[in-house]
Parts: sequence; C-alpha cells; structure tokens
Amino acid sequence: MKIAQIAPLGESVPPKLYGGTERVVSYLTEELVRQGHEVTLFASGDSRTAAKLVRCSDMALRLNPVVKDPLPYQVVMMDEVRRRADDFDVLHFHTDLLHFPLIHDFADRTVTTLHGRLDLPDLKPFFAAFQDVPLVSISREQRRPLPRHLNWVGNVHHGLPRDLLPFERDPAGDYLAFLGRISPEKRPDRAIEIAARAGLRLKIAAKVDRADQAYWDEAIAPMVAAHPNVEFVGEINEHQKADFLGNARALLFPIDWPEPFGLVTIEAMACGTPVIAFRAGAVPEVVDDGLTGFVVRNVDQAVDAVTRLHTIDRRRVRAVFEHRFTVERMARDYLAIYGGLPGVRTDAAHLRRQHGETVGLHAVA
Repeated sequence: MKIAQIAPLGESVPPKLYGGTERVVSYLTEELVRQGHEVTLFASGDSRTAAKLVRCSDMALRLNPVVKDPLPYQVVMMDEVRRRADDFDVLHFHTDLLHFPLIHDFADRTVTTLHGRLDLPDLKPFFAAFQDVPLVSISREQRRPLPRHLNWVGNVHHGLPRDLLPFERDPAGDYLAFLGRISPEKRPDRAIEIAARAGLRLKIAAKVDRADQAYWDEAIAPMVAAHPNVEFVGEINEHQKADFLGNARALLFPIDWPEPFGLVTIEAMACGTPVIAFRAGAVPEVVDDGLTGFVVRNVDQAVDAVTRLHTIDRRRVRAVFEHRFTVERMARDYLAIYGGLPGVRTDAAHLRRQHGETVGLHAVA
C-alpha cells in the first residue's frame, strides 16, 4: 500500500527526548516500511526514518527558538498533504483536529488517530460537525466522553518494537521510577509521597514545559529539595530510558486525569518492570492488576503495593508485553483498518494507483 503518515511538528519523529505521539508514529512508520509498504512521512526536517520524508519544518518546533507560533507551520503542512493526497491509498493523521476541514473530498481513505484526552467540552460540537471522518481511539476509555455515533473505525493500543527496551530480570537499582512530564495531572507529588512512606529512593525523569514551570517552582521543586530520597534526573533519551526503567523496582504512574493510554506503562513492561498505577483513564485496560503491576485508588494502596512487588514475576510482565503491546500487533491492527476503509476498497482507488504508476513510468521515460 501507498501510505502517508502525518505527524505533529512539535517534536521530531522519533523525538529526541519527550514526545509520546511522535514516538508511536515512528514505531508504526518503520514497521510498515519493514513490511514492504511504500510509506511517506510528513514531519519535521530533523526526523529520522526509512520512509520517504517530506520535511514540513526545518526542525521540531518545540526545540526551535525562532518559532513563536506553531500554527503557520502546521497549516502549511496540511496544505502540502492536501495537494499530494492522490498519491496515496490511505492517509493516516496524528495531528488532532487541524486537518478535518481539508479532507472532505477524500475522508473515506483517511484515518485519524486521536492521541489526546477527549473529555473537554469544546470537543463535542467539533466532532458533531465532522461525523464522517474515520476515527481511531487508543483505548476504549478514551472514547467514553464523546457520542457513540461518531465514525469509529477501530481501537488500537500502542505498541513498541520488541527489541527496543531489553528485558531486565534482575534490576540493579533499589528505587522507584517516575517518568514523563511534570504537571498537576501526572501527580509527581503523589510519587514523592509514596516513595517517602515506602522508605525507598525515587528517581524522577521528566520534562518541565513552560506551561508547568510555575507548578514545578512552587509545588514540586520544594518537595524534591525536602526529601533526600528523591533525585530529579530531568529529561532522558531512549538509551537512558532502558537503564532507568529496567533497573527500577517499579514504575509509579499516580495519574489524576483521564489518561488516554500511558505509553510509559508499556515501556516499563517491556523491561519487565511492574507498574503501580492509579485507576484513571485507560489504566485498567493496559495494566493487569496482580500480573503486570497493581491498579490502586489512593496513596495508601500504592504504598501497600510497593510491599507486594515481590509477588510480581518480571518474566510474566515481559511476556504480557510481547503478547499485547508490540509494534507488529499495532501495525497489523492498523493495516486491517486501512483495508476496510471505503475509499481504499473502491474501483476509484485501483484506478488512482494505476494512474500513479503510469505517471511514474512516463517520468522515468
């Protein structure tokens, strides 16, 4: 198939540091290429891929000090995608809402994976206006706030390359890990309290966005300073992540918001590291209580879960990852969705492909 993957421009694909959506786009793109599909990736210019890269900005917008407003760059990218739309059998968008008004003429051969929270009230009238656009959720729970009559064509849990993060049977570190972003909804304050009450070290590897700088300065930094058992590592890259997660006794995921998926939880599972997660959002879909970790409702239960980590078999945690959360499974799910789209199954789609191949032959001649 000729497939377009359209990524956000805020981070490169894959991201150098934090960036869950762009990381998933990268894993999917590379797996589709590996399977022999002709893939074009629309992304920032500093992205790395085996697919054909269409550079839609010089570099990731978040890391470019010249960029003050990302919107113009995103609009230009969408126009480029629209102009090239006939080159592809299917177009897979990972860019939230911006493209919806531009794809009316070919919506029946598009898929939009919604990576964010969907419980915000402003989203209901938006999706009511675009009920024909094929949508994919990343968890069943993510869909719940929106009307059921939307054009849901699939639910695809994230997946990772099988060999991305090595299994660690005997972790060398005697610490709990918190990985992600410093923000009120991620609740690093809970992680600090859990570790303190459990009498264990806590390592925090996280980025601090400008929007959350005040929260860090006023709430979390003083807590870190007040607890000698807490170490703030900052943002880490993929190589550092393997060591950080693999050598932890557990990942703490004490969220306080409707998390659509929680990529870090399956990253921990890939290492064999159990997850102690609060029951919110997609957590019960992703974490098997008593098997890959513990699903808890409060800090008291989380502290108790720390004392029961010895009951979790890290080999079984890794086995669950390999069964449920590999990139091969994710790509298989998406290919099934692509093949079921009305615009991919029509005679027009075959004629469009044949026309493209003929144009290509003429160009070579």
